[in-house]
Amino acid sequence: MLSIINKYKDGIFETLFENVNQCIVIVDKKGYITYMNEGYCEFLQVDKAEVKGKHVTEVIHNTRMHIVVETGKEEMADIQYIRGNYMIANRVPLRSEGEIVGALGMVLFRDTEEWLKMNSHIKTLLLELENYRNQMNKQNGTSYSLHDIITASPKIQEVKDKVKKLAAGEVSVLLRGESGTGKELFAHSIHQLSERHMKPFVKVNCAAIPENLFESELFGYQEGAFTGAKKGGKPGKFQLADGGTIFLDEIGDMPLHAQVKILRVLQEGEVEAIGAVKPKKIDVRVVAATNQSLEDLIEKQEFRKDLFYRINAMQVFIPPLRERSEDLRVLSKYLLQKLTDRIGKRVTDFSAEVYSCFQRYNWPGNVRELENVIESAVYLTNDETIQLGDLPDHMQREFQPAPKTLKGILEDTEKKALEQALKRFKNDKAAAAKSLGIGKTSFYDKLKKYRL
Repeated sequence: MLSIINKYKDGIFETLFENVNQCIVIVDKKGYITYMNEGYCEFLQVDKAEVKGKHVTEVIHNTRMHIVVETGKEEMADIQYIRGNYMIANRVPLRSEGEIVGALGMVLFRDTEEWLKMNSHIKTLLLELENYRNQMNKQNGTSYSLHDIITASPKIQEVKDKVKKLAAGEVSVLLRGESGTGKELFAHSIHQLSERHMKPFVKVNCAAIPENLFESELFGYQEGAFTGAKKGGKPGKFQLADGGTIFLDEIGDMPLHAQVKILRVLQEGEVEAIGAVKPKKIDVRVVAATNQSLEDLIEKQEFRKDLFYRINAMQVFIPPLRERSEDLRVLSKYLLQKLTDRIGKRVTDFSAEVYSCFQRYNWPGNVRELENVIESAVYLTNDETIQLGDLPDHMQREFQPAPKTLKGILEDTEKKALEQALKRFKNDKAAAAKSLGIGKTSFYDKLKKYRL
């Protein structure tokens, strides 16, 4: 049956999907478009002949089709923002003999007065929601949620699913992962999803506080506690986080004398400020993060074992970028869009060589390094597409493409000629084909071959 469908699938798709009100797109298991109906093409203002074979992220803004293929999880009645309109999208994975072979997306699209009213109503509600969210974030100190963690990786999706489950609890959470993997984003998300989300979220960078100031910063002090103490005293980070969440970033750098007092907070639920006569009861949930091996620090007697067991009630490991290469394309596009919106420079994509370089690079600084590399390239490039020469020197040195055959050299030359012709004639394909002295059919075949 499947072989028959594959043989006649284009005709079947045309029959099923061309005369419906919905926008339809189908992608293969790698996220490349195999079919898009005319209604969707008209809405996106793209040529139907061109979109086939392109990666879905290059055609549909804010798409999640490639993520559905990766996770195998359907997404129903999801709100998607496309070309200034809020649409309702359904995405379903396609399976054959138990394996994911692609995904089908359906966007409800009706060019009617009713739909326009509904779209306007949704916009108003979402703007109000965003306003309330910004006010709440400003009040409680959080800046991120799970929605801000962009991924196409099943590993990160598993982490997000785990965070959703543990956020509702009250136990301490230890986030582990290399520097730059996004531990702080997950800490914010845990607070946002918890019952404490209306209360303060207080971050403490344990690596940035001088050792002699650690106790006063974390636990505060009373007036007159020491020379130079502020009049009226000063509350510590734990007092400020009362009722909410305290995020102890880089907890492995916390001095031993402070670890003793942290342990008391967790065990007794009370804090004693410097110079105070008696301790004060507080209610704080602890989320800690580290890029170090706390087990090794315990062996060196640089971290207390009893504190480790207290903060390690729930552990979340965030994999490094090199172990989730499927995230590189979607993250790169997302970060490029975010950076160009902020900088105001028109840079729209990366060359194939840059993507290849990204895939081969080890990313010791993880997502933070990726963002820094893209920002630097945006400033350096003189084109709308970031080229290999715009990347840092050490990345260019590591990227040494294998020697090309004569066929490969000819194909590169042909692809470059097609790109230049399209650019010269502002994407007028008929004029571009004529300038190259080839027929329209042959021109389209070559565009499809090189995914242009």
